[in-house]
Amino acid sequence: MSTNKLRLGPLPKTATIKVTFACTSALKTELDRYAALHAKTFGEPIDTATLIPHMLEAFMERDRVFKRSSRSGQSSPLIIHAKPTHHVSDSDTPEPVHSKK
Repeated sequence: MSTNKLRLGPLPKTATIKVTFACTSALKTELDRYAALHAKTFGEPIDTATLIPHMLEAFMERDRVFKRSSRSGQSSPLIIHAKPTHHVSDSDTPEPVHSKK
């Protein structure tokens, strides 16, 4: 299989900090499928938890607005949307919280 088909290449060895997050079962399934394809492509077993930080880093690297704000030395407002763990209607969705880093 060609290695230029995946956006994420071989993973570098790095120091880590543990972060926990919740995702849907559908996203977990897709992440597991990506990890399996990555392992098959590069011939090295990899688990999903190891892959996720590299995927996020690649995503942030490609975000033009984020990169522009980083280069300018200015911190842009961070918008955080609270994610409810139970079903709520649109009228119950909380307003975004604006904060600066």
